Amino acid sequence: MPAKTWNPWEMALRQLADVAKRTRLDDDLHAVLAHPRRILCVSIPTKMDDGSVRVFEGFRVQHNLTRGPGKGGIRYHPAVTLDEVKALAMWMTWKCAVVGIPYGGAKGGVICDPKKMSLGELERMTRRYTSEILPIIGPERDIPAPDVNTNAQTMAWLMDTYSMNLGYSVPGVTTGKPLSIGGSLGRNEATARGCLFVIQAASKRYGIPLSNPTAVVQGFGNAGAIAARLLNEVGYTILAVNDSRGGIIHPKGLDPVAVLKHKEKTGSVVGFPGSAKVSTEELLTAQCDVLVPAALENQITAPIAKKVKARVIAEAANGPTTPDADAILESRGIAVLPDILANAGGVTVSYFEWVQSLQSYFWSEREVNLELRDVMQRAYHDVQRRADQEKCSLRQAALSLAVSRVAEATRIRGIYP
Repeated sequence: MPAKTWNPWEMALRQLADVAKRTRLDDDLHAVLAHPRRILCVSIPTKMDDGSVRVFEGFRVQHNLTRGPGKGGIRYHPAVTLDEVKALAMWMTWKCAVVGIPYGGAKGGVICDPKKMSLGELERMTRRYTSEILPIIGPERDIPAPDVNTNAQTMAWLMDTYSMNLGYSVPGVTTGKPLSIGGSLGRNEATARGCLFVIQAASKRYGIPLSNPTAVVQGFGNAGAIAARLLNEVGYTILAVNDSRGGIIHPKGLDPVAVLKHKEKTGSVVGFPGSAKVSTEELLTAQCDVLVPAALENQITAPIAKKVKARVIAEAANGPTTPDADAILESRGIAVLPDILANAGGVTVSYFEWVQSLQSYFWSEREVNLELRDVMQRAYHDVQRRADQEKCSLRQAALSLAVSRVAEATRIRGIYP
């Protein structure tokens, strides 16, 4: 029987409902938090290279703005749905609250296949999408960032389009920008580095060996490739990695830098010299100390969870573990460092970049990384403390902590009018 495929929005609502029940959250506050503040659906007519016009569909969802302006990435993917974007926006609300930064949650997406589009087509689509969502974004309203299949160049186009409409440069409208137009040192590595800091903070508690620990990384995009390199630099043997075209494994370990060069040359990690092919299921269930899912949602399902052999799962992706899989992993004693904690390094350094952009005062990379380490380790210990107090999983503890912070801010501010 195939594993249940969870709708991301259903997953997010179920997680909220579980927390509300366990923490006896007021029904009215639960209702407010279960609904996005604002949903914008836009059509994006784009002139293609052959002269034709193609109309793409895009979204920007602002889940909650109680603790500050919206914050969240924009993803380009053929499988983007409104429910996915709504779920990601809610998770961003919890993520910002867990690490204690003054943002609410937002997210954007465009249904497209960027791998089949030219750079010019992507630029024209991005600029039109920006123009359509322009009324609800801004440094004090909602600050987009890169996500799946978007990058610093995408953010440069967005920032320029917004600025041209206002008549002056507004670097604070987005984060993840190139350094030349107000980006922050350390931002490109922030998601992976933050994940590493959480893994290190949790290592002793969950029995990760100090000598030659092992890791498997699912997804060799920006977050996954950098996570593999950073883990390798601190002594981890990277046993297996994969991307959308397949996976590779090597019992003596892979060199993440060499694997990335191979992918840049060939388009995939597959075929890396000396490695053997491995399926996604075999990769996710390989024997290792730390498993890092860094791809998309719904990757660790119930059947997979029954076979996982990792000591710890560190979620560098958003929503990679389904609720039924979560229950199985908890019953088996496998610790899950949840997405709203483990991958919050990206939004944390985005916050640093936003502050720098507003002040026009820029930090050194060392300052950025030290501040990031402090935020991530403090957040982990806050979550672990709540998990011990409430005798629950780390995910339940992180959600409990986040929801309580957002609920308190909502209660204090009240409802206008």
